[in-house]
Amino acid sequence: MSEVAVVIPNWNGMESLGDCLDSLLAQSLPAAIIVVENGSKDSSLKFLQANYPAVIVLQQPKNLGFAGGVNVGVRYALEKGSPFIALFNNDAVADRRWLEYLVDSLKKHPKHGIATCKFMDINESSLDSTGDQYTSWGLPFPRGRGEPVSDHYDQHVEVFAASGGASLYRVKMLQEVGLFDEDFFAYYEDVDLSFRAQLAGWKVRYVPEALAYHQIGATSSKIKGFTTYQTMKNLPLLLWKNAPGNVFWRILPRFIVAYYSFMFSAAWRAQTWPAVRGYFRMLSLLPKKSWQRWRIQHNRTVTSAYIWGIITPGLPPNAHKLKLLFHPIKTMRIKK
Repeated sequence: MSEVAVVIPNWNGMESLGDCLDSLLAQSLPAAIIVVENGSKDSSLKFLQANYPAVIVLQQPKNLGFAGGVNVGVRYALEKGSPFIALFNNDAVADRRWLEYLVDSLKKHPKHGIATCKFMDINESSLDSTGDQYTSWGLPFPRGRGEPVSDHYDQHVEVFAASGGASLYRVKMLQEVGLFDEDFFAYYEDVDLSFRAQLAGWKVRYVPEALAYHQIGATSSKIKGFTTYQTMKNLPLLLWKNAPGNVFWRILPRFIVAYYSFMFSAAWRAQTWPAVRGYFRMLSLLPKKSWQRWRIQHNRTVTSAYIWGIITPGLPPNAHKLKLLFHPIKTMRIKK
């Protein structure tokens, strides 16, 4: 197999899949293209078989979610010996040198386990993500989301996490920290993996020359209440699994305020049932995640002070309602 494999999970995405694959097959750096056909009910499989014979298709009997779907493709690439594995959304399009720039970055920086790109909306007018950050309220956010495209984010920097929609992963790092947590299904599974990488001493690099374009929300908008359910389920698990003890206790009071504010907001938007379902599913997963937390923290190679130092103080930029309700709480540095 090629030096790089690109894994694309697909669920009922036939309308956008062609543009996605055309952009990946035209990359300046050749790669093995793997589509995980994630139990689609449309004609995606027939479309792939008829039009993309060079693409590896891994057909699944049901929708495994983003996390479960990409893990199928990642395991396949691991068996074939690719040292780098990229993930790419089926509703996104890559610039011709997107992959080349990401691979070059990881080759030049051996301590970096993940490289992420400048991810824009499909019209190239606003940003989707320039890497993700994690805040002292326990809330992740994509840097720059919704801002006009400009040169403001044109510097190479280390970020907390990478978007699973268009990023490159070093296989050595994946073998050390594990794959995506399939209990997350979708939403924040990419931040969870990046958090585990940070705890194990790996870094995440933002590469502004690597460009990709995204039809934001094209998949999640197909299921009513999906985002609410996954958010209420996954946000507490992300914090509980990964935050070292004194970091966890610093974040927890703020997080409780934010989390129950989301619950009330869901009720206001007539999405009480998805929010309640997500809450109880989260509770049912806590024993399993407690065991995972012990293992993650037992293998941690960095200090709590280091983790606190790479966490962004305050609320995410888009948390407008919370900002109106609460004054920012000043963060406190943690001693080593």
